[in-house]
Formats: sequence, structure tokens, C-alpha cells
Amino acid sequence: MLDKAPARLSPWKPQDQPSKTMPKYLLHVGLLIALTLGALSTNPILRVSQGQIPADAPFQSQTPMTLTSSAFNNEARIPSKYTCDGADVSPPLNWTGTPPQTKTFTLIVDDPSAGEWLHWLITNIPGTLTGLPENVPSNSPIPQAINDFGNIDYGGPCPPPGTHRYAFRLYALDTTLTLFQPVTKRSVLTAMNGHVLGQAELVGLYR
Repeated sequence: MLDKAPARLSPWKPQDQPSKTMPKYLLHVGLLIALTLGALSTNPILRVSQGQIPADAPFQSQTPMTLTSSAFNNEARIPSKYTCDGADVSPPLNWTGTPPQTKTFTLIVDDPSAGEWLHWLITNIPGTLTGLPENVPSNSPIPQAINDFGNIDYGGPCPPPGTHRYAFRLYALDTTLTLFQPVTKRSVLTAMNGHVLGQAELVGLYR
């Protein structure tokens, strides 16, 4: 029996080659995705719900900021004078390492061990200051937000049984925040987005 003849191959034509040219709409989509990913990588997003600002915030100072108090050391007990068991006044605070472009500061004091209960928020602190005195009054010309006690001033630690950690966070900003009454933590954090130059933290304990 004779073998079957090999199948005849169709002659190759240049137009049969798959096109190497990407459709224009795919180029546009790819460019849009690249630009979006680039923006996300270079513009850190402020996590408003958690009150956190990423370490790679724009224009961050090369000199680390530090926040201290003459009343207590970092990770040490807060004296009762600055709690609901005493005079309940704000503690003295000092800071160093202010970035050169700083126009204002915002200070947020909350209790991470109690769902970030807000004890104090004072904002648009002049960038020329290097600290706050003890017992900042509620009628201070520097704006203060409503805390979780429902007051527009400092509300010291007043925890249930157990040791709580109180975070004093200071943010250096490149702008003066435009805020509307009533000032809240959320409105301040939203206004701060994209304006953080540096930050520092002091933690106090109380039970």
C-alpha cells in the first residue's frame, strides 16, 4: 500500500503573521494603570480611621523629631495630677527636630488600648513653638477639637481597671489647616492628609 501524500501546506503570507502592534486603547489602559500605581507609591495615604500617618510621608525631616515631657518619661507612669484622679490638667510638652518647612503642629492624644479614645487634640500650633506649657486652657487661642468626653479641651487618663497606654503624637505640617466648627478628629486628620513633614510620639502609662 502506498503511503498517503503529505498534506499540502498553504503558502505563507505576510498578513498571516500575528500583529505586533498593540491596539491604541490597550496602550491607554496600560498608561493609566502605570500612572495610578506610581501615584500610590509616591503619595502615602493617611489612614484616617486609625489616625496613623505612614513613615514615608512627603518632605519628612532628615532629623528625627522628638517629643518629651518634664512630667514623665516615655513608657513611664503619668502622674495623677494629669489624670481624672488629680487636677486633670495637660502636662508640659517639649519637642525638637522640627523640619525647616514647618508652619504648624497638630497634637493628638489618645488611648490605643481603648479603641483610640481621644483625650486631646490641639491643632494649628504655630510652627515657631518648641513646646506647650502645663495646663493649656480650654479657651486657648490655639484651636482644640471635641474629645471623646464631649469637651473641647484636655481630658486626662481615667481608665477602668488595668494599665492603659496613652499616646501623645505630634505632627509637623507644611500648612495651616482650614477647619470648620465643630472641629473633630476626623476633620483634622482629613485636612492633614498630604501635609505631614514629620512626627514624634511620647507614650505614658496609667492605671
